[in-house]
Amino acid sequence: MLNYNSSCPVEATLSVIGGKWKLLIYREIYMHGPQRFGELQRGVGKISAKVLTQQLRELETDGVLVRTIYPEIPPKVEYSFTDAGKSLEPVFLSMIDWGTAFLNGEFAFPKRISILPNEQRKAE
Repeated sequence: MLNYNSSCPVEATLSVIGGKWKLLIYREIYMHGPQRFGELQRGVGKISAKVLTQQLRELETDGVLVRTIYPEIPPKVEYSFTDAGKSLEPVFLSMIDWGTAFLNGEFAFPKRISILPNEQRKAE
């Protein structure tokens, strides 16, 4: 399971789902159900086989995904959620909601404020 020493829940969560690829892997399995390696690689986009393998192993180690090997020739391997992976659904859906609002320009951003002394502001 998770080998993490911090008592901060935010850091623990980010250690499991953080990074460029893990949430995209999560998205593919969430949207399409159990996925094979090639399906994940196509769905995620520009990810190398080496990096995808590494990310899948980390998600397995952290208990988010399970790797199922079917006794067929050629062997069939699928990745799906564990109960812990399924429990991330509210986090994922909240991120979709926030991202949608952000992309739709629903947030008002403040103007940049300079904290430089007056004489340095004039020089800019």
